[in-house]
Amino acid sequence: MAGEAVGKVRPWEENLQEESEEGSEGLTLGPLTSPVMSPSCRVSHGIAGTLLGEMALCAKKRPPEEERRARANDREYNEKFQYALIPQVSSLSWFTTIVPLVLVLAITAVKDATDDYFRHKSDNQVNNRQSQVLINGSLQQEPWMNVCVGDIIKLENNQFVAADLLLLSSSEPHGLCYIETAELDGETNMKVRQAIPVTSELGDISRLAKFDGEVVCEPPNNKLDRFSGTLYWKESKFPLSNQNMLLRGCVLRNTEWCFGLVVFAGPDTKLMQNSGRTKFKRTSIDRLMNTLVLWIFGFLVCMGVILAIGNAIWEHEVGTRFQAYLPWDEAVDSAFFSGFLSFWSYIIILNTVVPISLYVSVEVIRLGHSYFINWDKKMFCVKKRTPAEARTTTLNEELGQVEYVFSDKTGTLTQNIMVFSKCSISGRSYGDVFDVLGHKAELGERPEPVDFSFNPLADKKFLFWDPTLLEAVKMGDPHTHEFFRLLSLCHTVMSEEKNEGELYYKAQSPDEGALVTAARNFGFVFRSRTPKTITVHEMGIAVTYQLLAILDFNNIRKRMSVIVRNPEGRIRLYCKGADTILLDRLHPSTQELLSTTTDHLNEYAGEGLRTLVLAYKDLDEEYYGEWAQRRLQASLAQDSREDRLASVYEEVENDMVLLGATAIEDKLQQGVPETIALLTLANIKIWVLTGDKQETAVNIGYSCKMLTDDMTEVFVVTGHTVLEVREELRKAREKMMDSPHAVGNGLPCPEKCSSAKLTSVLEAVAGEYALVINGHSLAHALEADMELEFLETACACKAVICCRVTPLQKAQVVELVKKHKKAVTLAIGDGANDVSMIKTAHIGVGISGQEGIQAVLASDYSFSQFKFLQRLLLVHGRWSYLRMCKFLCYFFYKNFAFTMVHFWFGFFCGFSAQTVYDQYFITLYNIVYTSLPVLAMGVFDQDVPEQRSMEYPKLYEPGQLNLLFNKREFFICIAQGIYTSVLMFFIPYGVFAEATRDDGTQLADYQSFAVTVATSLVIVVSVQIGLDTGYWTAINHFFIWGSLAVYFAILFAMHSNGLFDMFPNQFRFVGNAQNTLAQPTVWLTITLTTVVCIMPVVAFRFLKLSLKPDLSDTVSGPLSAGGAGGRLSEPHGAAGHAGGGHPLSLGQTPVQPGAAVPRPRRYRCGPFPTLPGQVRYSQLVRKKQKAQHRCLRRVGRTGSRRSGYAFSHQEGFGELIMSGKNMRLSSLALAGFATRSSSSWIESLRRKKSDSASSPGGGAEKPLRG
Repeated sequence: MAGEAVGKVRPWEENLQEESEEGSEGLTLGPLTSPVMSPSCRVSHGIAGTLLGEMALCAKKRPPEEERRARANDREYNEKFQYALIPQVSSLSWFTTIVPLVLVLAITAVKDATDDYFRHKSDNQVNNRQSQVLINGSLQQEPWMNVCVGDIIKLENNQFVAADLLLLSSSEPHGLCYIETAELDGETNMKVRQAIPVTSELGDISRLAKFDGEVVCEPPNNKLDRFSGTLYWKESKFPLSNQNMLLRGCVLRNTEWCFGLVVFAGPDTKLMQNSGRTKFKRTSIDRLMNTLVLWIFGFLVCMGVILAIGNAIWEHEVGTRFQAYLPWDEAVDSAFFSGFLSFWSYIIILNTVVPISLYVSVEVIRLGHSYFINWDKKMFCVKKRTPAEARTTTLNEELGQVEYVFSDKTGTLTQNIMVFSKCSISGRSYGDVFDVLGHKAELGERPEPVDFSFNPLADKKFLFWDPTLLEAVKMGDPHTHEFFRLLSLCHTVMSEEKNEGELYYKAQSPDEGALVTAARNFGFVFRSRTPKTITVHEMGIAVTYQLLAILDFNNIRKRMSVIVRNPEGRIRLYCKGADTILLDRLHPSTQELLSTTTDHLNEYAGEGLRTLVLAYKDLDEEYYGEWAQRRLQASLAQDSREDRLASVYEEVENDMVLLGATAIEDKLQQGVPETIALLTLANIKIWVLTGDKQETAVNIGYSCKMLTDDMTEVFVVTGHTVLEVREELRKAREKMMDSPHAVGNGLPCPEKCSSAKLTSVLEAVAGEYALVINGHSLAHALEADMELEFLETACACKAVICCRVTPLQKAQVVELVKKHKKAVTLAIGDGANDVSMIKTAHIGVGISGQEGIQAVLASDYSFSQFKFLQRLLLVHGRWSYLRMCKFLCYFFYKNFAFTMVHFWFGFFCGFSAQTVYDQYFITLYNIVYTSLPVLAMGVFDQDVPEQRSMEYPKLYEPGQLNLLFNKREFFICIAQGIYTSVLMFFIPYGVFAEATRDDGTQLADYQSFAVTVATSLVIVVSVQIGLDTGYWTAINHFFIWGSLAVYFAILFAMHSNGLFDMFPNQFRFVGNAQNTLAQPTVWLTITLTTVVCIMPVVAFRFLKLSLKPDLSDTVSGPLSAGGAGGRLSEPHGAAGHAGGGHPLSLGQTPVQPGAAVPRPRRYRCGPFPTLPGQVRYSQLVRKKQKAQHRCLRRVGRTGSRRSGYAFSHQEGFGELIMSGKNMRLSSLALAGFATRSSSSWIESLRRKKSDSASSPGGGAEKPLRG
């Protein structure tokens, strides 16, 4: 039965283990079998078998000729070689075709084999991770790839789960364990899983070895939050749910060990079911090249037909008279047959219009670009010792054409570190530091952090900068004490104290951990808890509170409360939650304090902080007794239990007294806001796809400047049905169309627009809106009849945030944009839940995290921090696209100029398929004479320095619009090549018809003509590449002038006496080159040909530079000595590009019409001249930032995002604490130990207080006034 699992391996399990490697990672966990080979016999990078074994399989399945064609990347141009060795057809020697072909196949094979080897090596890092597997009654170390269905494995704290496991037992009471699912759903809060009671006592290896239960469950699927099955054991059956499962990709936290039974392994795991299949990725340039190859092949056939027809006519009219003089064995009687043979001869001669070396040159250039990425020190993370890595060499130029970036949030944009940043207590805000002039100090200008050395239990890693808050605590301010007392009591954190004074907190949510740690450092130390008590050290005195109730958190309530009784017997409710919920439940007497606190909340939210409101309420004994009875009755209700409990909670959580608010910073990765701002200026749209909850995602959106206060509106789609989602999307589009932006731009109304026009109209106002959509709404929006409506709305927005999405939904969103927008997409993430979208996007980028490497293994590029994405795209990507485009344009040009000479010569040689050039020149032209200069340009060229690429993000747009190499540019290149070939043939032909040598003899002979044309060609294409080169290096000079020197050296060698003596049948024309090039007439002819070929190009470029310069023409130049410098890893100082951009970035022209700006060839140090009309980029950034800072104070916008509920825990966890099932005996014993006072440091405080002015006494003993 599919999906079954047993405690020992059964025969049917072997069938489950015959799992082909469907993902690119190849993270197979079962026994390895021979993989099923694809028809193309490509070696995939995750295959577990050896490379030699796969090659052998390919050899058996394909004949050699088919393998050769497949090995050449399925390029259609291979077909033209199959007739090259037929004597009646070929007019060239065999080596003119075989040598380049073998070179192409060899280099491409080595390159692909190297790529496969390194990917296979990376996959082994995961496949060979060790697991403790119970085999024959003992634990044995086995690699992940050997873990089988039915195995029992042991996991230890902080260890990744190797397969989908049924939790059997753990070190925690009642079979509980804690897991972190950030790799699966992006949530950082810990979750609880529990073994079923019948297996929770199986903690002993000897008992586990005898376990022979059988699991019957659902077949493998991709539902991360659902599981249903049954355990059959001891003639009984026990239901199983998702709460009993540990899924692959989770990490065991705060649990010493646990045992689990493997239910799904390898590609059957839910994680791998969400990963999708690996697709062979090709760039848009590759696809265009394939189309152009077909066109060129058609052009080649047309030329062959024209010349074949000419041959047939010539043979019929003239040729029959000459057959008697030709050394043929038998005459050709049919002119038609002569034309037929001539057709194939010309196909062979003219096949160089698509040179074989094109593809190997492309591979070499891409390899060079990949090494530049790997060697870039500015993308090297010193902290993690992690360099950037190009894991593929085939997508580099695609990096210069990205229009959509799909990013994960957790671990990609954020660090998963929560920091207690600010707070508001009784109307006063703490957290900001001011200088002597009363101005707020920036982080780098702040003094030393607050000194907590007086507190022996303080967390040394905790940092806070405002000393006035600590002074308020020390002075005994009652409101401040009550504030931190609330934080130390109202939570679900567990404490562990292995040694006295060494406290460790186990928090389900990092937010809660940050709040409890803040209270700890300010003197209110949560020490321990039991099911009925909480012990807190308040300023060194141990106080034990009776825990009466925990009013649990859920996503609807958005708050949690505890009810405690202090040692004096007073009952108090402490509550913390989202301000939008709590502010409506306060006592009317707090209105004045409410107004001040609301202003503080707006300020905190404006800075992107996650806010909470704190409140309390005193309860009398009689009321509490009645309420507790009602709560008990609601908890025992058989129907509508949740609704009844919510009603009881609602009753008591009213008329509370406001204490203040907290602000927690979800720390972003370094440089995230600057990177997003810069990419946005480059016309790249960024979508965040996260499994985290909506409030958290929206807060991060504001923090990283994806969402700003300047936006007209942020649309939130939360519909639960198809109709609701469609209606919300329709209203969003109507608002965009009815906005003043649309009317002001004269945009037509939506009723008059077709779907395509509506999309373009909506995108015209895209700068003012953002869209936030939840996972359940997204599921409806991605249905076939709604996906276009969703896409139109989303693409019209500046920012899109999708929350609570599954890994499969991430891939579906990426695929939707790929399919309908025809735009290049990039997906970036760090977790296993991002693998699917990384594989789906045109380009996948993996963030190498602290532990997980699944995203890296599936990616095309990887580095350690999100900020490096700007350099990857704007520098490496843009340069790679520029270089590849210039390379292709030049390559097609030089080969049409080379080949078309044969076409013109055909009309003057009786269409006899005679070549103009020597056969050795034909062989060496593309692989020796012209290959290295164009390779140097393709590898090293750049139009502007790297710093200019970062300062002017608009330079990136030509790649997005595909302006540098397209069908139009291709036709221009071949037109220039044909023009050059005409001059290359007819100018020497006209000169040689009349020219004579120095001695008066006729100059015109075949070999002299061939040498003259060949020399003119090499010089012309060398001058042309000199004009095309925008950045000269020593290598460019060496390759260009070296290629010319090699040409002349080989030319003179082939016409020398030495070679004639060794190979008299091959090199017959002794001294021809020396004699020809000794004639002044020949050099004048070469010079005339070069000038006439090059001058139109120079004139056109000069006029273009003068009349209509490109942005790259205007900004290319030396860097300012005192400007931004050359460090791109920290661009533009602290401000970066957070708020705005250079006028160039907004489409303004920096040069007055008619002003010519020459493009420099070298970059020297010196001041950068200010361009006419140009405003310095950094000045505009500062102005924009000031404007944004003023906007942060606007209540209307910030109020919509204050409710970023900063803490959460798994629903039902409070009930679990009250039951005591999650507490060890050691934790209960600690309660007595923790009640001892720690008064050594409190005495010093009391002495200081006696010396200071008297202040109100604090503590729990004094009631507070609202």
